[in-house]
Amino acid sequence: QVQLVESGGGLVQAGGSLRLSCAASGLTFSSYPMGWFRQAPGRQREFVAYIKLSGTRTYADSVKGRFTISRDNAKNMVYLQMNSLKPEDTAVYYCAAANWARATMSRVAGYDYWGQGTQVTVSS
Repeated sequence: QVQLVESGGGLVQAGGSLRLSCAASGLTFSSYPMGWFRQAPGRQREFVAYIKLSGTRTYADSVKGRFTISRDNAKNMVYLQMNSLKPEDTAVYYCAAANWARATMSRVAGYDYWGQGTQVTVSS
């Protein structure tokens, strides 16, 4: 079965950096568009970034210029490099895989598989 396992979360001061990783198994990873989402307490899960098979990357306006999504198909990994972190970036971060690229890649409904999440806390 498909498994996505995130890691790399933690506590960081504002202005700092973290790199999240997501290890995928049970799927032909290179055939799946991948995304990152986040969910803060009391809020809906929101889009952060996605990367298509072509390598095309799209970001939420709130993270553009600070976050970078990348993938390593040889290692079945997707990453989220987060720089210049702000307290409002505090959330549980989830990676997700889509069976195929959809017009809804920036929405939760655009994905078929999810990881369990990793907590990111940014202190002011």
